[in-house]
Amino acid sequence: MKARAMVFDLFGDYLRYRGGEVQLRALVELMATFEVPQATVRVTAARLRKEGWLDARRAGRETTYVLTDATWRLLDDGRTRIFGRATGPWDGQWTMVVYQVPETERGAREHLRKRLSWFGFGPLAPSIWISPHDRAAQIRAEFQDYQPARLDVLRARSGGAAADRDMAGRAWDLESLDRDYTALLANYRPRLATYRRGALHGLDALVERMTLVNDYRHFPFRDPDLPPELLPEGWAGRAAHEVFLEAHGLLREPAEAYVNDVLGARSLAS
Repeated sequence: MKARAMVFDLFGDYLRYRGGEVQLRALVELMATFEVPQATVRVTAARLRKEGWLDARRAGRETTYVLTDATWRLLDDGRTRIFGRATGPWDGQWTMVVYQVPETERGAREHLRKRLSWFGFGPLAPSIWISPHDRAAQIRAEFQDYQPARLDVLRARSGGAAADRDMAGRAWDLESLDRDYTALLANYRPRLATYRRGALHGLDALVERMTLVNDYRHFPFRDPDLPPELLPEGWAGRAAHEVFLEAHGLLREPAEAYVNDVLGARSLAS
């Protein structure tokens, strides 16, 4: 796990519920759980502050890092993507984004594609991205002032169910994604019995839960949350999501207890 991602995970799952702030010494101790050196934690926190993800305040020799408004929004969006799934029947319509970016603006094009992927879109063609969900308003709001690109956002239907499945297969590598979901299931489903018994406590529970989130975090970026009629037979994604939710919930209490112990001890020491 990279130190940067771990800081976001600690804020997203734990520190945001304690006011969205943490003393540097406590953050160093939490990161030491994963054998991250103190110097690396200091450099990572300083970089996140420089990039606008964290603010800092000092009281004597103690530095406290605080979430910025932008990071609160990022964590909220990320939580929705990781934990949420579309419900209800599909209306059969696609949201289609057609964009134009000058060849000289390669960085702008890459940024656009990353953001479209974040919103669950996949490339049907080099400049045409699609989603089975109605995210037209979100895309218009996201890129309304994005000068390097011109976007047209449409709602459209295909020629029928066969065409819809073909489009989904072209826009996303569902076969590879299904294999990875199957591997995640093979790794974590056998552990549920241990979690249900409450066999993990303290440091072990935090490490297990953080590792679980790290292993699952990339799936929402790859999985467009397709409606059932567009998924291959035997799709493992839904089962993997359910196992993730159960494991994450079962480990919550002991992991949070350990974080609270660390932060409480630091508060008393200071």
